[in-house]
Amino acid sequence: MTTMKLGSACKTALAVAVTSSLFVGSAQAQLAGHNVILVHGFQQEDLANPPADLQAVKDAGEDYWRTFWLSRAEARIDWASDGRVEGKIAQQAYQQVRQISQQGLCNNYCIIVSHSTGDLVTRYLLENQARWLQSEGLPPLKILASLDYSGAGGGTDLADLAMDLAYNDSWYNWPLRAAVEAFTGIEPEPGKLGVVNDLQTNVSRNLAVSPNTIPRLRFVAGGSSYGGITKPFISGTDDGVVPTHSACGATTAVGIDSCSDSISLAGKVTSQDGPDALYYNHFPILMNEGVTHSGVLGTETGNISVPVVNNRTLGVQVDFASRTYNQRAWWQLWGAGDTYIEVPGSDQTDMSTLVYTTLNN
Repeated sequence: MTTMKLGSACKTALAVAVTSSLFVGSAQAQLAGHNVILVHGFQQEDLANPPADLQAVKDAGEDYWRTFWLSRAEARIDWASDGRVEGKIAQQAYQQVRQISQQGLCNNYCIIVSHSTGDLVTRYLLENQARWLQSEGLPPLKILASLDYSGAGGGTDLADLAMDLAYNDSWYNWPLRAAVEAFTGIEPEPGKLGVVNDLQTNVSRNLAVSPNTIPRLRFVAGGSSYGGITKPFISGTDDGVVPTHSACGATTAVGIDSCSDSISLAGKVTSQDGPDALYYNHFPILMNEGVTHSGVLGTETGNISVPVVNNRTLGVQVDFASRTYNQRAWWQLWGAGDTYIEVPGSDQTDMSTLVYTTLNN
């Protein structure tokens, strides 16, 4: 037996309509009337073949977002993964932040969209960009909110293992080595891991952690990457690269099952091992058990998104449709079954299209 509780008719119509947005011929390079800035994630190719110059970095950054967000953004902050956040990455990012300020692109506020390690880079930029720009007599960027997909700002076990393997590889078995090399793209060596150093759990969680007034909206994945070989080495649930504690914005690096203590990544309403607390101004908006670490950027459909924080204004209006229903397993002969919550129609589109279509309304 299935019972249903739907949101407003407007919300439901929007959820059904997200699929049609895939066929829109020309995209507006704004979100909710504001210019969008993209901050990409870790690019393992940079470790094997460090980019020759900033133009090479920007070319790779353009390719990174081509699937969905590139045509919907006015600017990008591109950076090379063979550097460190407080060193080369900050220098490259500042050149682009300065240009964005000079062009006045954020005079009416901007929205940042980050992915993976871009979450950590964004956090560092948000803490420092005003001071950097004011020192040159330039206006700070006005940022309304940051949409963080599979955010790695809390680090990942894979980075910890990569550093261990780089300095002492004598005892590591082949499954662990394969997982680490799938993540880094190289055989780890001291001095050649770049931003992977900053993705170590303890390092990332001590970098630019001052409370910030800009809302960080979190979009969390739980699918498998690299054929699933990395999952056994990441604590709690994960998306094959980033543990859920990081993607949710939890204040501690403890393996957890969900961003909520009462809803699973699959939307089942039941007790969960959720975060004890979240970083200030971090809000888990959607979870999706099936989508992968990279699939959140627009490549994967057929996965149900689950609302966590909803019907709130967090810089932008967060107003996802929601559906609550009961479902019995095939072997359950009586009773109402289990209760689930979902964004109706979310399996008909990809996660980026769903978010863009909803927040741009």
